[in-house]
Amino acid sequence: MSIRYDATQRIFRLETNHTTYQMQVGPVGHLLHLYYGRPVPDALGYRLLPRDCGFSPNPYDLREHRGWSLDTLPQEYSSADNGDFRCPSLEVRTASGMRGSDLRYVTHEISKGKYALSGLPAAFDRDDTCETLSVTLKDAATGLEAELLYGVFAAEDVIARAVRIKNAGTEPMTLHRVASACLDLPFGSWELLHFHGRHCMERQPERRPLLHGVQTISSNRGASSHQHNPFLMLCAPETTEDTGECIGVMPVYSGGHRTDVELDQSGSVRVVTGISDAGFAWQLSPGETFTAPEVLLSFTPSGLTALSQTFHRFLRRNLCRSKFSQQPRPVLVNSWEAAYFDFDADRILSIARGAKELGADLLVLDDGWFGRRSHDKTSLGDWTPDEGKLPGGLEPLVRAVNDLGLQFGLWIEPEMVSEDSDLYRAHPDWALTVPGRKPAMSRDQLVLDLSRPEVSDWIFETIAGLLRAHNITYIKWDMNRSLTDVFSRALPPERQGETAHRWVLGLYEILERLTAEFPDVLFEGCAGGGGRFDAGMLAYVPQIWCSDNTDPYSRIAIQYGTSFGYPASAVGAHVSASPNHQTGRRTPLSSRAAAAMAGMLGYELDPGKLSEDEKAEIRRQIADYREFAPLIQLGDHYRLGTSAWMFASPERDRALVTVTVPAPEGNPRPLHLRLKGLDPEKYYAISRIRYFGCEIEPAPLQGVYSGAALLYAGLTLPQLYGNLPGAQLLLEQTEAL
Repeated sequence: MSIRYDATQRIFRLETNHTTYQMQVGPVGHLLHLYYGRPVPDALGYRLLPRDCGFSPNPYDLREHRGWSLDTLPQEYSSADNGDFRCPSLEVRTASGMRGSDLRYVTHEISKGKYALSGLPAAFDRDDTCETLSVTLKDAATGLEAELLYGVFAAEDVIARAVRIKNAGTEPMTLHRVASACLDLPFGSWELLHFHGRHCMERQPERRPLLHGVQTISSNRGASSHQHNPFLMLCAPETTEDTGECIGVMPVYSGGHRTDVELDQSGSVRVVTGISDAGFAWQLSPGETFTAPEVLLSFTPSGLTALSQTFHRFLRRNLCRSKFSQQPRPVLVNSWEAAYFDFDADRILSIARGAKELGADLLVLDDGWFGRRSHDKTSLGDWTPDEGKLPGGLEPLVRAVNDLGLQFGLWIEPEMVSEDSDLYRAHPDWALTVPGRKPAMSRDQLVLDLSRPEVSDWIFETIAGLLRAHNITYIKWDMNRSLTDVFSRALPPERQGETAHRWVLGLYEILERLTAEFPDVLFEGCAGGGGRFDAGMLAYVPQIWCSDNTDPYSRIAIQYGTSFGYPASAVGAHVSASPNHQTGRRTPLSSRAAAAMAGMLGYELDPGKLSEDEKAEIRRQIADYREFAPLIQLGDHYRLGTSAWMFASPERDRALVTVTVPAPEGNPRPLHLRLKGLDPEKYYAISRIRYFGCEIEPAPLQGVYSGAALLYAGLTLPQLYGNLPGAQLLLEQTEAL
């Protein structure tokens, strides 16, 4: 069993193949964290010597033991106003004004299988090997109960955590903060690795030693955001890609989030993560339960790469339910940068014919096909075709594209509404706006109130109607503004603090219904690019548009940061026109393709504007990509540097290596790589090498090498000169010379 309970010492032991997680019921019932790290065979017992730390109060029933303070002891779920002055997991106030809680152990249950969360995405047990621990804590004064849930995936080295808060008392209460998990690390020195950014430059890694006090990673934007991705890592100072202890913390949530990392007076570290508490206030009547989103935890002593790969595999196999998580994806051509709003059916068919000539699988009709959408100030919410552009509606165009041998895809932004739309004129109360105040505008659009069931139902039926009526096999689901004026016309004043989270629950309900009814449709998430790139969305969609910035220089940096938590199979990546529409930079077509082949390949350009040589090159790129796709999508991802990466098969018999030189120099140092993910006992041939972006053609590189030589001695490449030059090498196992 992966979960065991020692009744004598009251110790819980959660075991995965390579980690141990232990906690203990303290002398008066507080659930105390003992250990998370490498496997240990014994029950540790309480290993922290109580100590009297000034101004750290004691529980009343331990008032004679001044060393016993919740302010210094590591806990499994912290609370406010109970003598622990560190970051709380739970803040609550009852109708009579009581604040805080004193949570103590009541009971527990160990069961086979993985717990489920009503209305929320959560990991699932693909191989029927998971076990669940449920521990119930209770505050005697208020009757509040906290059910801590632990799903142990032993083979995957992942522990999933969630919390249910129940009002088992007699008076209403308001939850002002409900974290999904608290992780106290009493020993060790840790650094924080998090991923900040902005629109068109998402998920930039930043690693810093912890400062005494609280460092907060959060988004109050109603979405996980471009600015602060919810995923983070804690690393020992000596941790590298290949060695050292590190812990990953990944919330499975797509709304506003908050993670506090606190280095306290004792040198202990506390991580508290969950829903953003900005404006949050959830009313809980007697008998009602609130469920907090899931968080995924993983530990490894083997460095950042090993931790990344754990999350990559887990997200593909145990979180994303789409059949496309394990299947090849179509190579698409998207109409946006080819035509923007300026198109008609003939223009789209011309792009489709060009896409077919290039060897693509799918034509995607992007923004501008509906209502009177000739610019971005109108018609969101009016999801009926503009017959001025598309005579006869979508169906003639869909049939014509299908007749070319291409699949048909469609862009939508269903969570939004334009003021200039029939939907808004009919239902102005369906938008999030504050009575008596003009709303903040972004892209001249407002946000529909998904907390209202009638709005969510309308969105579902509208999108489902399109999918039922037409042979649409791909949906690009966009979201192009943050939430402001978060006020629901359908909720009473005392429940307005629930709107933001209810909005996310409404989104999840729509996605749940659509993906269940249309399992053969490939849904791609998008939020102005990577503004909602999170595990919550990946539970429903197998890939997310990584960034609106398709410039390869920028994309290499964005995809590098993304790779720490998220697999290449989740990364939508396109080759766009040059000069780039976001940066104005000119880059070779081959360099753009090499960058895009670190994800799920597509094209964002007008094939009719390509030369015959460029068309021939793209046909070769697509052929190469189809051959490489199993490695890229399902292989193990290794970062060889900030601008070099490789994918290796799990069997270690095949690998794809890509190296780029963003800034070639005169008189450069040798371009030398130590490869990873190979078997030192095997031999490998360079079966193919393609140079790209090179003004000076490099010398050919070939030969057979031992895995040991490639891993330990490394491979020296010819010097590469040009505009974002690089090389792409395919290594395949062969016989020794």
